[in-house]
Amino acid sequence: KLPTMKMLLRLIALLSAVLLVSSAPPTCYSRVLSLSKEITESFRDLQTSKAVDPCVEMLPRLYLDIHNYCVLAKLRDFVAYPRCERVLEVSALKEKARSLYTIMISYCRRDLVFLTDDCSALENPVLFPAAPS
Repeated sequence: KLPTMKMLLRLIALLSAVLLVSSAPPTCYSRVLSLSKEITESFRDLQTSKAVDPCVEMLPRLYLDIHNYCVLAKLRDFVAYPRCERVLEVSALKEKARSLYTIMISYCRRDLVFLTDDCSALENPVLFPAAPS
């Protein structure tokens, strides 16, 4: 009976540790990274959607690499783009882009490290196919 009790206690301790690690709050960097990926994917989905307004084709490209200093200018340009206000998906995307910009320049300013300032890399990114779900 004693070995079973020890194993049960070890299992409870292990599960508690897993829950503690998985419930840790996101860091500034992880939040910026996940939001940038979400925005990039939403933009890609919007452009490939069949029921999309023709103005979407004219939107500035929106590939985001938070390690590239030019991403800040890219976000500003996208949010300031004057067309497509009537398309709800574009308005939602602009709001997410505005949030990401604010997080990057205000809350995470000291936590982010830009590895490059290659603006052309954001215009012609090397995109890898999405992993199957």
